[in-house]
This record gives sequence, structure tokens and C-alpha cells, in this order.
Amino acid sequence: MTATPHTPHAPKALGSLSVSPLSLGGNVFGWTADENESFAVLDAYVAGGGNFIDTADVYSAWVPGNKGGESETVIGNWLASRGNRSDVVIATKVGAHPDYKGLSAGTIKAAVDESLTRLRTDYIDLYYTHYDDESVEVSEFLTALNDLVQAGKVREIAASNISAKRLEESLAFSAREGLARYVALQPHYNLVSRDTYEGELADVAARNGVAAVPYFALASGFLTGKYRPGTTVDSARSEGAAKHVTTDRGLRVLKALDTVAAAHEAEVATVALAWLAAQPTVAAPIASARTVSQLPALLGLADLPLTEAELKLLTEASA
Repeated sequence: MTATPHTPHAPKALGSLSVSPLSLGGNVFGWTADENESFAVLDAYVAGGGNFIDTADVYSAWVPGNKGGESETVIGNWLASRGNRSDVVIATKVGAHPDYKGLSAGTIKAAVDESLTRLRTDYIDLYYTHYDDESVEVSEFLTALNDLVQAGKVREIAASNISAKRLEESLAFSAREGLARYVALQPHYNLVSRDTYEGELADVAARNGVAAVPYFALASGFLTGKYRPGTTVDSARSEGAAKHVTTDRGLRVLKALDTVAAAHEAEVATVALAWLAAQPTVAAPIASARTVSQLPALLGLADLPLTEAELKLLTEASA
């Protein structure tokens, strides 16, 4: 008897939005990828069937000389040059830009106009609160976000970096008041970071029909398989990825990924993303590509059917 393969991943619904199985992370645009490189990646992603682009107003304020908004500007220039705004789902975030920190109603309403200007569009498909701001009542920021939806500036709203308690409180407020509700959640979640989502937070999402769109889906590159004992990688994110090479769990996960990848003649990154996409509540993992050559391994998750035995092997290795 052969093991039943997990079905390859069809488009998922986030409220009224239909998104592809891989969300393309825009954090590298205007940082490690210049505008020409970014355009090439965006073109190849769409040509490969992708439609879900993730960014934030703060990307990439951490780079010396940048002030935030660089990624949105690159994406906006690309949208304008390609004339394809209606073909893609654009997600961005509010609350972490140096000039627009926090989630007060005034901050949200000022920041969204800045994002719209940089993105060269009159609407944002999915608008995230980037980090919860517990100094602000959920009633204030959800009412502000609802106002943006009513005004047509935002189609759907979502949350990132929020506790289970505040997520539940937010969903209850929206339901009680008849306001726009969070349709998606962006947690830190991958094969070497499971407790950042699994448990109470995932339970709240499942109970309320909120889809997860995990970030750090490849653990800053560790789950591509290029970080191995005794190797060094020249990458802006190598420090975050290399730490997993020194842990027992990291090495167990690499071994399991190698086993499954060999069985499918697939890239390690594809297997890691396929495992994540198969988890309860997960709609579309986020992964970024600095070059076009990095894209096929990411897009491949849509066509990689993992068996139940393979999913179990990876899950047990990552425990």
C-alpha cells in the first residue's frame, strides 16, 4: 500500500482575496536587490504563477541611508511600468515605519496614504498591523482600519506579531461591532521555529477561520540547505540562519529535508515550504528571492506532493 500524497496547493482565500501558494517577500527590494534586479524577480514570480506580494512601509529602514518605504517604491514603480495592478494581490503593513510608529488611529490614517503614494495605487489588497501596540485599545485601531476599508483604500485587513489574547479580542470586537475583521495572520513559523505559532495562537486562528501567512518561512535561508557544518555563506542574513547549524534540531531537520528532497529530486527549500504549506491554517508561506535563479525552488512548493509519511518525518525531526 502506497502512502497518500498531500495534494499540491491550489489558490487560497483570504477573505475576498484569492492568493497563490507562495507569497513573495518584498523585504529585499531596495535592500539586497536593486530596482532592476527586483523587477526581474517580480516579473519571473508572476510568470511562474504567483500573484501575492508582501511588503511593509518600514522596508528597509534598517539599511544605512534608507528611511523606509524603499520596497514599496520599487513595487509601485514595477506596477506602474507593467500596468498589472489588478492581476496581483499587494500586502503591506503599518506600525513600524520610523515616522509612523504604533497603531493610533491618526498614525494608521497618515501612514496608509504614504504607502498608497509609494505603491502608486489607490488601494491596498491586504493591510497588516505590523506589530501589536498594546498602548492602543483594539477598538481604536480596528475602527480606523474599518474606516480605510469603507473608504476603498484597503480591501482586507490582517495582523502580524500579535498575541493569541489580543487576536481573539480583536476578532471579538469586529464581530460585535460589525466591522472589518482580520482575515489573515502573519506569524513567525517554520520547521525550526514551531512554538512561535503552534499552540494557543494557531488555535485562535483555526477557531476563527483566520489564515496564516508565515514569515521567516525558510529561517533566514537556513532551510534552503546551503548552511551546513563547516560552511560559510556570504549573505546579509547569514548570522540568523547559521545559528541553526549548531543545534541538534537544526541538524535533524536538515537530514530529514535531504531525505525527502532526494526522493522527489527537489530542492531542500521546496520541501521546507511544502511542509509549511501543509500545516493547519497555513494559506501561503512568505519567501523572498534576491535573484531570478532563486525563484524556481520557492515556486516549486505548489507542485510538490508530500506523502503523509514524509510530512511525519519532517514534523518529528523538527520537534
